[in-house]
Amino acid sequence: MQHGRNSKGYSKNDSLYTPPEIFELLGVEFDLDVCAPPGGVPWVPATRYLTEAEDGLETPWEGFVWMNPPYSAPKPWIKKWIAHGNGICLVPFARSLWFYELWDSSALVTIISNRETFVTPDGDRYGIFMPTALWGIGDRARELFLKLDHGSVR
Repeated sequence: MQHGRNSKGYSKNDSLYTPPEIFELLGVEFDLDVCAPPGGVPWVPATRYLTEAEDGLETPWEGFVWMNPPYSAPKPWIKKWIAHGNGICLVPFARSLWFYELWDSSALVTIISNRETFVTPDGDRYGIFMPTALWGIGDRARELFLKLDHGSVR
């Protein structure tokens, strides 16, 4: 795992991957993972992956997207995700303007356990200090969220 920040300003904690249990809960295939490490993550059910090299903020998005953005700089990712209007994302709860933009959007939300552990590039598990939530936007995500057997959906 890298230490400090890389050339694009992302921190080492941006290299934490969504745990497989989230995708088991969702039970859906995505057209595109917009924030993937090189080669993607084996358990992320996506047809195509955009890595840092392809720059998911500059590359056009198509279809039903999965997004677990860099938590050190989520704002531009959130804006693009809302504008795209078709997919699911995983982000922390935060007192920030981007969070309120997300809250005020048409997206549905369900809270994930604050004990969720993410997967490091080495395959270890790592817990973060804040609760996270799954957000769904668009018709397909709305249908999926309303069928989830996972607590409340707003």
